Amino acid sequence: MKNVLLWLAFGACVCLVLLCLVFSSIRNNESAKTAPPDPQSSAQHGNSQSDTSPVTVPVPGPKAVRHYHATVTVGITVILWSFLSPALFLFTGWSARIRSWAERQQQNWYFTFVHYVLAFGTLYFLVNLPLNYYAGFVFPHNFDLTNQTFSRWLGNTFKGAALVMAIGLAVGWIPFLIIKKSPRRWWLWLGLLVPLFLCVQNYIQPVLIDPLFHQFRPLPDKTLEAKILAEAARAGINGSRVYQVNMSLDTRLDNAYVAGLSGTRRIVFWDTMLKDFNDDQLLFILGHEMGHYVLHHIIKLVAFASLLAFLSFYAWYWLAGPVIRRCQHRWGFDTLSDFAALPVMILAFQLSVFADRPAYMAFSRHVEHEADRFGLELTHNNHAAATAFVKMVQKGVFVYQLAPIIQFWYGSHPTPAERIEFCNQYHPWESGQPSRYQEYIQQ
Repeated sequence: MKNVLLWLAFGACVCLVLLCLVFSSIRNNESAKTAPPDPQSSAQHGNSQSDTSPVTVPVPGPKAVRHYHATVTVGITVILWSFLSPALFLFTGWSARIRSWAERQQQNWYFTFVHYVLAFGTLYFLVNLPLNYYAGFVFPHNFDLTNQTFSRWLGNTFKGAALVMAIGLAVGWIPFLIIKKSPRRWWLWLGLLVPLFLCVQNYIQPVLIDPLFHQFRPLPDKTLEAKILAEAARAGINGSRVYQVNMSLDTRLDNAYVAGLSGTRRIVFWDTMLKDFNDDQLLFILGHEMGHYVLHHIIKLVAFASLLAFLSFYAWYWLAGPVIRRCQHRWGFDTLSDFAALPVMILAFQLSVFADRPAYMAFSRHVEHEADRFGLELTHNNHAAATAFVKMVQKGVFVYQLAPIIQFWYGSHPTPAERIEFCNQYHPWESGQPSRYQEYIQQ
């Protein structure tokens, strides 16, 4: 137990050091030798098809810097609590007591699992609720990034918890059964199941899960829709499905994304983005999302995540047994197949995600960069692309350059400054050079 506590203390110290590094490195953003944005630029007004001038990376304002500091602080707090909350259930013996209670309620193995999950899940939700409330409701309101009502936040929070509980009851018993039946090879069987689970999740997400929280409908602007369909045809995507979602109920930020697999694949614009961006900027953003579609980025990300999960399961296999044996008297169980070991699985998952994140984020940055390239090659509108990034950063009160350690560990995209500079510099068609993805694009 002492060793485990020492490791938790070490993790807390590491997070505090990272926090200090981030706060010191933000000075690079504040002292960057870049000009402020031109308020008359096409980032704020009109279309930008005829404008080919480079876009200067703006200086982050004081509010953006405060938001950055606060975001890092909240993020590190969430990371620490994601480790401490399952440890709380272990070292207090709560998990073992809940398991014993569940066994007294029902002798059947699966229904014992149901009782345990319902009780544990409810307590775990309540333990995490105060931090979730601050990070998900109070914090964005402090920076005027949302007009979400408390009742809607609470409704979505309970709805999300109920969804997690339902999924847990439907498939959460599978790891326990596999570990029980195959104590030496469970890491292999679970590793092989991960790609299937991720594919099913990606397939059903846009049609069964997302509509529980937001309304999706076709684009109401038929002129824009015609431009989008023409661009999709040039990218070789016929019969593409493009939707808008009413995210303005929950946020003032802007975003678009591609979701789904095979027959459920679609491109989605937040209604906030459709309101704030001009057609040229939207067509570049659409080109970026089409890049994900054409270049099969979703399935590549699923494959990479599956590989990392496979390696993580193997590490769990070697570490879980010794750790549980050392702490079995305090925790109240001696095997990973015991339902009371669920907090161990949660803690192992959180630690694995934290350890694997730099590799996954590096791969994510690569595919996002290539999607930017595809969007530029499809539209040839570098100025619209760069001003779109400026507008997203300004609307979200973000900074343009993250601290290196944050970008390394949590940067899923290139930094806004890097994306803007790439838009300024990448235009091989102007000098007659071949484009990387010209084979996918019909001229």
